[in-house]
Amino acid sequence: MRFVAPLFVAVLLSLLSACSKVPLTQQEAYVFGTRVEVLVAGTPEPQARAAVGEVLQEFDRLHRAYHAWQPSELTALNDAIAAGKSLKVSAELRQLLQDSQAIAARGQWLFDPAIGRLVELWGFHADEFKPALPDPNRASFLAAARPSLRDLSFKGERVACSNPSVAIDLGGYLKGVALDRAAAILKARGIHNALINIGGNVLALGEKNGDPWRVGIQHPRQPGPMASLELKDGEAVGTSGDYQRYFEVGGQRYSHLIDPRRGWPAQGTQAVTVLIPPGPQAGTLSDALSKPLFIAGAADWQRLAQATGVSQALRVDGSGAIQVTKGLAERLKWADGVKPATVISP
Repeated sequence: MRFVAPLFVAVLLSLLSACSKVPLTQQEAYVFGTRVEVLVAGTPEPQARAAVGEVLQEFDRLHRAYHAWQPSELTALNDAIAAGKSLKVSAELRQLLQDSQAIAARGQWLFDPAIGRLVELWGFHADEFKPALPDPNRASFLAAARPSLRDLSFKGERVACSNPSVAIDLGGYLKGVALDRAAAILKARGIHNALINIGGNVLALGEKNGDPWRVGIQHPRQPGPMASLELKDGEAVGTSGDYQRYFEVGGQRYSHLIDPRRGWPAQGTQAVTVLIPPGPQAGTLSDALSKPLFIAGAADWQRLAQATGVSQALRVDGSGAIQVTKGLAERLKWADGVKPATVISP
């Protein structure tokens, strides 16, 4: 068995044009366990850097406040749930939980942030992943307990849970929330042309000095993008892949994308990309809705895409074959050497 270092970037930014008339302001950081990049166009550098600095501070605050395994308000809630107690929480955490509950229901609970104990059991509550399988009986036991955000109840400022097996991990949701927060901060500071990239979850504002922002969709098994895409103002794109956080044992890949029905990492899918239209939660949905489609697999992902309202999506199956909805296919530019995708009805 071998350990594979995690690769977090699911969507790669295209190379910047060297002949751009107005210099771009670019800042990077490492937050949420991944690389973060913000590009601002058409704004004086001092104004851009001040605004981006505020964005990065907000990212760091969100990361620390709702960390799933380092001491945070979220771990305090998980401790209370395990002890069968309710907990007074901040208005912000209450809203995050209610929003994620609604999104999980939209995805028919295939992506459920309440399975933190399963995520921990598989070793993904760590910066480095050990190539070792957990006790299958323990995984089956936790899955059979059916931990779910459905078990949460809200009364005033307090949150309670009827299922002590619930442990909330917002890692598959919070990066999208951060995209929407970043867009709001930038707009409030008078910046309307920017590209925000959080580990491959990307949201576009406006244009890049008169041209659309262009991003690349990472190939799940080869270096570089398999296709590129021009983003319109307010659109967000997100990818879930088995190449981002995973380890291998006996030639089998096990990723952090766990099927809550079985308690084991989902198999048969290499990557799913979704494109979300402009809206107040475009970033959040781009992060959260790719995951249930990934977990649903070949038999059910198209039906679930329709049920969740995702009309533009791309799926790479376990063999590397690509399916893409018609609306997204019309906007993609495929990289050289990439086998053409099968175009399907949305």
